[in-house]
Amino acid sequence: MDFILSQLAGFGTAFLGLAVDPLTYLYLIASVFLGITFGALPGLTATLAVTILTGFFGNKIPLDYSLIALLGAYVGAIYGGSYPSILLNIPGTAASAATAMDGYPLAKAGRGGEALGLTTTASFIGTVIGTITLLIFVWALLLVSKNIASPEKALLALFGILLSGTLMSEDLVIKGWIAGLIGLAMSMVGLDPLLSEPRYTFGWSYLMSGFQVVPVLMGAFAIPQIIEGLKHVEAGKVLALKGRILPNLRSIRRYLPTIGRSGVIGTGVGALPGVGEDVAGWVSYGVGKTVSPEGDKFGKGSLDGLLCSETANNACIGGALIPLLVLGIPGSPPAAALMGAFKINNVIPGPTIDPEIILRVVAILVLASLTMFLMGLFTARVFIKILAIPQTIFLPVVMVLTTIGSFSVGGGINDLYLMLGVGAVAYFMNLMKYPIAPLVIGVILGGLFDETFRRSLFLADGDLSVFFSRPGAAILLVLNIGLIFSQLPVAKRAFSRLKGLSV
Repeated sequence: MDFILSQLAGFGTAFLGLAVDPLTYLYLIASVFLGITFGALPGLTATLAVTILTGFFGNKIPLDYSLIALLGAYVGAIYGGSYPSILLNIPGTAASAATAMDGYPLAKAGRGGEALGLTTTASFIGTVIGTITLLIFVWALLLVSKNIASPEKALLALFGILLSGTLMSEDLVIKGWIAGLIGLAMSMVGLDPLLSEPRYTFGWSYLMSGFQVVPVLMGAFAIPQIIEGLKHVEAGKVLALKGRILPNLRSIRRYLPTIGRSGVIGTGVGALPGVGEDVAGWVSYGVGKTVSPEGDKFGKGSLDGLLCSETANNACIGGALIPLLVLGIPGSPPAAALMGAFKINNVIPGPTIDPEIILRVVAILVLASLTMFLMGLFTARVFIKILAIPQTIFLPVVMVLTTIGSFSVGGGINDLYLMLGVGAVAYFMNLMKYPIAPLVIGVILGGLFDETFRRSLFLADGDLSVFFSRPGAAILLVLNIGLIFSQLPVAKRAFSRLKGLSV
């Protein structure tokens, strides 16, 4: 009990410290507004918003303000996708795809204001549910962090790369692993962390510091997204917003069970590494259609169906940060971009992260969700006007911002070459259905794996038993081997036979 009270006190201290700082609100308002804008404009994503802000604010301002900007954009973008889903029948982001199923029929029936008001409220409550769950996992982190040493760190980093490749692959798992190993190989470039000897630099001084994280993020996430957005320009007529936006308290009370259930589902799905907000929305929508008394109305303008999607995708934010902060494995592509921001601030997410940083993240999420709630209710008509901006105008502006953000990291033209090179590779990887997020995760976690793996061998005089003689390392080694083995054809056939026998 004393431990729980101390953690609550730590959260209260972090929250008050941010709440009394005027700059907190300046960053919150600007970043949430930018996030909602990116979410509202079809073709832009939460990942792109977080990536661009990482380039601008990554390590140029104090960590707290950087986290405020990035998390504010993250929360705003996931919510902002509901605007075009409801009023255009075009999902602003993948996370809001399920929202269009009932949001657009409601808007066509003249209930667009009611739909936006309820989605804003549900998004706020969903974010808070995910945030509370994240706070609970801080306690689990503190219990295991004392037993983490170099062998466990190395195996945990490798598990993160393999797991992200496994879960983020569209068809063949091997493609995800290849992407992760490419990122791992890229992380080896530069000075050896133990011997300070140059590796794979080919005499080029720029590579002495390795591949910079921000240009890699910009190239991997932003360039393909911009190209695809320009290739598939979608246009539609924005429906007139009718009805009041301020939610009816009676409606909120009526749908509280739906909001609570969807918040739990969204958080749980988000905690699965690599799954993301779009899956959370669809899973919650599917469950809701099955258990809801008005399930037959789903897809025809059901408020219940609308709330299933919008609560879950925002609850997924806190869920996606659980594996990121506790295990060092991003739960979604925007969380992977956020992980890059941690790295350039010399903060390595995982069991050894300072718990105070997690408490500050929790406090920022609460403030960001409140800002999103108020902004959504009182400035909704501003964002509706933003929907009229053509993608052909806005996407080139995003490209300029991406270029500036990448250039600002080191101030050299080589960062731009790196961004464009990674962007070209990522674009063609997308065409061949190779997931991009494992590559970025490989770049971020690769340095940790390289250093801790070799340090473990150095301290053990080359004895590989160091990776299975310690209980924690042995468990992680089994998880790595089990993950690889589970994807082999022979294992899949054996599992199919066992499943057939059980039936």
